[in-house]
Amino acid sequence: MTQPLLKGRDLHKSFGATQALHGAHVDVHAGEVLAVMGPSGSGKSTLLHCLAGIVAPDSGTIHYEGRDLVAMSDDERSALRRTEFGFVFQFGQLVPELTLLENVALPLRLAGTRRRAAEATARQWLDRLEVGDLGDRRPGDVSGGQGQRVAVARALVTGPKVVFADEPTGALDSFNGERVMHLLTEAARETHAAIVLVTHDARVAAHSDREIVVRDGRVGHQELVA
Repeated sequence: MTQPLLKGRDLHKSFGATQALHGAHVDVHAGEVLAVMGPSGSGKSTLLHCLAGIVAPDSGTIHYEGRDLVAMSDDERSALRRTEFGFVFQFGQLVPELTLLENVALPLRLAGTRRRAAEATARQWLDRLEVGDLGDRRPGDVSGGQGQRVAVARALVTGPKVVFADEPTGALDSFNGERVMHLLTEAARETHAAIVLVTHDARVAAHSDREIVVRDGRVGHQELVA
């Protein structure tokens, strides 16, 4: 077994009196789709946020490609999230004032790519996610399923090594949810990106290579998906 691309060890995190993580361990390997499952309030989203450098654990260690994520400065973690990590959230979180093309190009623009080159790459990803004809529209003018495909394109446009997806189909009907998951996992596998997928839906988790279950802030049962 190769060394994990991303690993967390003995992670603890509390919000006030509520203990969200209680000694969680997790490995994420390059190119794999890892489903993080568990009931509401189990700590699975907190685990994702810690692994992504959005939230700092109270104790424990997180290493990405051998680098200590916890010891990084805020600027270093922000740069990592702009270039090597991608994100898909339940409600897309697209910028309403921007066109869909501009939304997808935004991570590249923030990383310093010139507008014309950024938008050319963004168009390619919109085409790949089957929404290439919607680039001039704004998020409020498209359906939830279309908007979530745009969010997936935005997550992948920088060529990230890890995509963090927190309930990416939670606001979609079953048909659109299935299509979004197919497009997300297919594109990630073609680019060799790992996916950390938080979900409570077994149908969504079925797209993964491996499942872990979080209960009471600990990672318990783990299994390969047939």
